[in-house]
Amino acid sequence: MMPGKTPVQENPLGLSWHNSVMIPTLNPSNIMDYFSERSNPFYDRTCNNEIIKMQQSNPELLTNLTGLEYILLHVQEPILYVIRKQHRHSATVVSPIADYYIIAGVVYQAPDLGSVVSSRLLSTVHHLQSAFDEASACSRYHPSKGYSWDFKNGKALAAKKETPVREEPGSLFQRQRVDMLLVELTRKFPLPVPKPVQQAPEAPVEVKQEVKTEKKDMKPPPEKKPRNLT
Repeated sequence: MMPGKTPVQENPLGLSWHNSVMIPTLNPSNIMDYFSERSNPFYDRTCNNEIIKMQQSNPELLTNLTGLEYILLHVQEPILYVIRKQHRHSATVVSPIADYYIIAGVVYQAPDLGSVVSSRLLSTVHHLQSAFDEASACSRYHPSKGYSWDFKNGKALAAKKETPVREEPGSLFQRQRVDMLLVELTRKFPLPVPKPVQQAPEAPVEVKQEVKTEKKDMKPPPEKKPRNLT
């Protein structure tokens, strides 16, 4: 690590933790033991809960100690549990620090009010910037006419700038399932097999051959004699 630079801490709002082995057996009596596992990044092992756990004392003795502690704040069986991290000043005075909710065995940190407001402001600024960009794409300027608006062409240009959404192909499970359904439907409702069409036999065509016979005894026409006109 470079000298003079502090390590960048990861935002806890983007973290989650779970233990797949214990999820089916979670209940209000063991949810605090589940949350206090050493692999849980949300659990601080310097808390009073760890001291009570090492001494094998009654968890109700937490009210007699001062310092950091975790309590089970809300239970909605069988899926939701809310745990609060707080600093105890006395038996009756505490200061909440953070809330954690366990839903379906997965632990998340609940966002604080500042994070919620910041997220809403960033979302508002993003939408306002998108509106300004779309409006500026519709503005036109002509030296003789000045500024004007062309919403038809502006929207067309904005639509061209947008990248087309690529449709992802179906998964292997979907393709195999569709093939299985097609096989079952084909088995239940087989396709009719077309019958071969029998062609009628063609009648034989008789070929008549004309026999040319030469006519015999044919005489040439008589010659014409000129007449005497005397």
